[in-house]
Amino acid sequence: MIHLREQEKLLKDQLQKQELLLTRLRTLNQPMHLCMGVSDCSQIFRSGSKPSGLYNIKPQGSPFPFRVRCDMSDGGGWIVMQRRNNGTENFNRSWEDYKNGFGDMDAESGELWLGNDNLHYITTQGNYSLRINLEDFDSNQRFAEYKNFKVANEKDHYQLSFGTYVGTAGDALSGRYQVGVSEWASHQGIEFSTYDKDNDNYKENCALEDKGGWWFNRCHSAHLNGIYYPSGHYSALTDDGIVWYTWRGWWYSLKTTVMKLRPGDFKIDPVDDPNAFHSTILS
Repeated sequence: MIHLREQEKLLKDQLQKQELLLTRLRTLNQPMHLCMGVSDCSQIFRSGSKPSGLYNIKPQGSPFPFRVRCDMSDGGGWIVMQRRNNGTENFNRSWEDYKNGFGDMDAESGELWLGNDNLHYITTQGNYSLRINLEDFDSNQRFAEYKNFKVANEKDHYQLSFGTYVGTAGDALSGRYQVGVSEWASHQGIEFSTYDKDNDNYKENCALEDKGGWWFNRCHSAHLNGIYYPSGHYSALTDDGIVWYTWRGWWYSLKTTVMKLRPGDFKIDPVDDPNAFHSTILS
């Protein structure tokens, strides 16, 4: 029985590697904007290339360039690190998958995770802000922004750190919304976990219970990589949906999420996009 389980695991690992290889091969035929010598999407935006789309970047410290999807809305210059919108992509993935990244980057609205190694290279080359756009199934929208967002390297289990919050969705990442909650719900200083690599502060395995890789404490007040429930409200053994507690609570799974990164000192120029300037300030 043990031998059969080992064979099953080996086969699953091989299939995942083949899937990753096929994805990389398919991308060779995809159109991509070429901007040489840039380390993030803000440099591409400032160079005069304004359309959202696929670009190659090479952050400081990265041994090689890699593809990213640049989002030129909300003032421009954003790197998309995560997107959920239809449940087509499985986010209950292995440590290796989250390390390398997965999903459909080629489609403009494809679900994806950029990869923890890439997040580390991007966020450690300077002071980066994280913007999270959220939408529920009634078309209500909220956002959260965090200054000084950083992801450590694999040796430190991609430990998360972030600074001050602004926004309309509530500060779910810090867990400061209620006395006593931050001890077990804050994601500050928390290491990344997957079902096959448990680094949380829980006696069990949060990633295994909540069906996705994330910075789990014991376990979470924000979890954007959970199961996609197509109706919003859900019932399950654990709060394993796409959760932002300070907006819709633990038992509502969001319709759409986008997580994106941009240098913290990026200045929005109303000449570039006056509508984006006003929406960023007033949303």
